Amino acid sequence: MRILVVEDDHFHASFLQGVIAEALPEVTETLHAQDGLQGEAAARAGHFEAIVMDLQMVPRNGVEAARTIWRERPRTRILFWSNYSDEAYLRGVSEIVPANSAYGYVLKTASRERLKLVLRAVLIDGQVMVDREIQRLRRRSASPRHVLSDSEYAVLLDLALGLQDRLIAERRGMSLRTIQNRLLTLYEKLGVSDDEPGVPAFNKRVRALSRAISTRTLNVEMLETAQRDLDHWLSERRD
Repeated sequence: MRILVVEDDHFHASFLQGVIAEALPEVTETLHAQDGLQGEAAARAGHFEAIVMDLQMVPRNGVEAARTIWRERPRTRILFWSNYSDEAYLRGVSEIVPANSAYGYVLKTASRERLKLVLRAVLIDGQVMVDREIQRLRRRSASPRHVLSDSEYAVLLDLALGLQDRLIAERRGMSLRTIQNRLLTLYEKLGVSDDEPGVPAFNKRVRALSRAISTRTLNVEMLETAQRDLDHWLSERRD
């Protein structure tokens, strides 16, 4: 079995390779790619069955690289590991996983023994595993009434990219009234309140974006991915 490690930090890459050697004696070769673009090329050329993927990389982040790899080889097993438990990353991963594919998400702060267990569960046994610490942090940071639905999150992304309501409605296949209702729900869930007497009026769209970034509902990597998706949609719309 061959494993690809996609990680832009050489110390972390070396650490991972050492843990893989300890935990997975079945592995005959471990190759290191230094960023998402190299990871895509290596996966395409090397026919790797399993990949450990960092998320925060340039010029191609882990979500984008995984999406390309899964599009070409949907049976590839991918374990994401990251310093962050951002909702943006979790949503980004969940939206690109092919049906019946094995994947996992573990924090870099996980113990060596925990990492060994997750590596085997995802890459060898083909399980889906999201680290308990990530689930705990999500439960602590958001109550159910504050969690955005998939359609609300899609509208939030379009809002963050600067689209006006009518273009959001066209892109998402919704009525203008539905988009406006989604925005009202977004404002409520993100804690963007109505203007108070004697207080200067806020721009609610900007305020919602500020709240989404401060709560890590959105992050820079996911906005970059969303912009590329938008560019593709606009290109098809022009054609």
